[in-house]
Amino acid sequence: MALVACAQIGFAQSGKLHVQANLAGLTDSVVVLSVEQGNKQLGTFAAKDGKFDFDVDVDHVQDIVLATPATLRRQESKFVSFVAVPGESVELTGNIAERYDFAGSKFYQQYHEADLAMENAQKELIEYTNGLQQRLQAGESEEAIGKEYREKWPAMRDKLFDALTAYIRQHPDQEASAALIPSFKNDVAKMEEAAGMLTADVKNGRMKPYYQGAIDRIKSSSEREQAAARKQEAGVTAPDFTLNDINGKPLSLSSLRGKYVLLDFWGSWCVWCIKGIPQMKEYYNKYKGKFEILGIDCNDPEQKWKDAVKKHELPWLHVYNPRDSKVLEDYGIQGFPTKILVGPDGKIVKTVVGEDPAFYTFLDETFGK
Repeated sequence: MALVACAQIGFAQSGKLHVQANLAGLTDSVVVLSVEQGNKQLGTFAAKDGKFDFDVDVDHVQDIVLATPATLRRQESKFVSFVAVPGESVELTGNIAERYDFAGSKFYQQYHEADLAMENAQKELIEYTNGLQQRLQAGESEEAIGKEYREKWPAMRDKLFDALTAYIRQHPDQEASAALIPSFKNDVAKMEEAAGMLTADVKNGRMKPYYQGAIDRIKSSSEREQAAARKQEAGVTAPDFTLNDINGKPLSLSSLRGKYVLLDFWGSWCVWCIKGIPQMKEYYNKYKGKFEILGIDCNDPEQKWKDAVKKHELPWLHVYNPRDSKVLEDYGIQGFPTKILVGPDGKIVKTVVGEDPAFYTFLDETFGK
């Protein structure tokens, strides 16, 4: 009976995942990272000519990444990501930079089939996005491509989700089907529908904390987004604050009452913030005197903020938001840049998250009359 048990788990020990691989593109070592623990390193293991064989400690089902040390140093992009199940044995073959396949114990044999289904379901979307990237490189308008993508994405996403749902419906007794549930990105209803298709043993077994955790995280994120939306909703009185300006002097939002004030939550580290600066300057000059911009720097060292204001020659008002400030919480800031237009009466007129061309259309509609 003991020999049979060992055969069923591929000789892996409970609490450990046994990993074997023959992956082209590897050199001398591979680093294992835990995704749920913020890419915490679980160990570094030797590899030779793309081959390695090791046990990694995993006490519950979770996503892990196997990456080259150079990938962690951002010198290349060579990594493998998959669901790690304690007590199982996984075999990886292929090319770490291109394509790889799974084999091993029963779970990973089923996981291989689910992975192929996922690959097939994503094929159309991947080909489409690759085509968009080529068009961008050829000089086509980013705004036009973005508009096209936003129009076509929902139907392509639904098609992908339908394919995943069909696979789970056909394989309700496989734990690998439960591993697909987090792939229904941000769609709690679809995730719960998929979970409901699983047999009782799979639904309530060792995969439950994995897929239920994904559902709970999305729900929590949605609640935070809803709370943020309530704080940023049009008609809400903008919370007053006082922060130091570029010269170290206190500047309060209330001191600007009677004007339209655009609060620009940004940082020098934020690629999209910097990318949007030329158009921000254009519109600041276009409607000069009709509204003021108050740049609120976030998550920068103070000197780096001052250097960025000087480097990019930003002509509007600026304040520095220290890490112990409550301003981001008061405004429900979830991403950068976030632009909030406050009216002369101190109430929020509109909030736009991200560098969205529609924001500048809104400015034209508001101030171009």
